[in-house]
Amino acid sequence: MADRLAGKIAVVTGAANGIGQGCAAHLRAQGATVIGVDLNGADRACDLTDEAEVARLFAAIGAEHGRIDVLVNAAAFATFAWIEDLSLAAWRRTLIGELDIVFLPTRAAWRLLKASGSAAIINFASANAVHALAGSPALAHCAGKGGVLAMTRQLAMEGAPHGIRANTIAPGFIRTAATQAHLSADPAFEAQVLARNMLKRLGEPSDIAHAAVWLASDEARYVTGANIPIDAGATAW
Repeated sequence: MADRLAGKIAVVTGAANGIGQGCAAHLRAQGATVIGVDLNGADRACDLTDEAEVARLFAAIGAEHGRIDVLVNAAAFATFAWIEDLSLAAWRRTLIGELDIVFLPTRAAWRLLKASGSAAIINFASANAVHALAGSPALAHCAGKGGVLAMTRQLAMEGAPHGIRANTIAPGFIRTAATQAHLSADPAFEAQVLARNMLKRLGEPSDIAHAAVWLASDEARYVTGANIPIDAGATAW
């Protein structure tokens, strides 16, 4: 069935690569009208950490479409460093890249999500929001993704009276251009990831995108405030 999202207006941030790109492609394949957003390489260019730019972007989307049915906040950036090497500036930059980058688009889209009457917000937590991964210097990233998890539960509560559902997907290690760089830099890291995984393989963006399609669809109309781990079982033991 290729029309599960027919008639829906979807905005996907971080749509130029990785998980965001996969989500945008799968939502389009299921019939949604998708506006992909990124710094470059997407349908709309925007610095999603700039309050004024974000406001202009969603004002333009509102003027064109009148509502948003699906908001996928896939854009993110982070600095990975051990605490002894992590500067305050890098810590703050990561929290901007994990939290502000979700807060600003969601706030700007809120009236358009309300206009839908049955909208879905899909945010991205992480396996790192609930456990530490040996060998990964991810302190700031863990803090940011834990914040996304908590923020989304609050959004579910605030959105419920308006028919807005809010959920998180918590990916495990997903092979993208960015993570491939980590794998190439440290050949032992893949073995560490696989040792934690029940299923001895790495994920692909499509593994996440299939879940995003379901959460965006009316099939998930009774699902809000949930966190869905897609991590080969890494957080199940």
